[in-house]
Amino acid sequence: MKRFANAKWQGTGKEGKGNLSTQSTVLNDTAYSFSSRFEEGIGTNPEELIAAAHSGCFTMKLSFVLNAAGFTAESIETRCDITLTDGSITTSSLTTKAVVPGISAEQFAVAAADAKANCPVSKLLNCDITLDAVLA
Repeated sequence: MKRFANAKWQGTGKEGKGNLSTQSTVLNDTAYSFSSRFEEGIGTNPEELIAAAHSGCFTMKLSFVLNAAGFTAESIETRCDITLTDGSITTSSLTTKAVVPGISAEQFAVAAADAKANCPVSKLLNCDITLDAVLA
């Protein structure tokens, strides 16, 4: 399986502007800029997209791990906070809450740790990955 996205940029790094498009067209000429990346401007940015990718990947992997252990989650909600420091992504912090009937806290902690270590985005990132996982 392969997926793709395109980025276009015009101008300088600070005053320029760009747009991003994805194969699925969920992003279709979506704006991004210095302002949307480093300030509070309108548009998206690479770190926000990495946070979306990591939270989505981890959540789906956790569902698979739970299913393999004989459990089905009623719900899993994950937030990912990406930290950019001195031009490098230094931390990806996952916070997840799940409702999983019949699972113990220990079983859930093992499943969450497995998902954190083995989701494809976790394997890709070269930074500290933290996890705070609780059963709701």
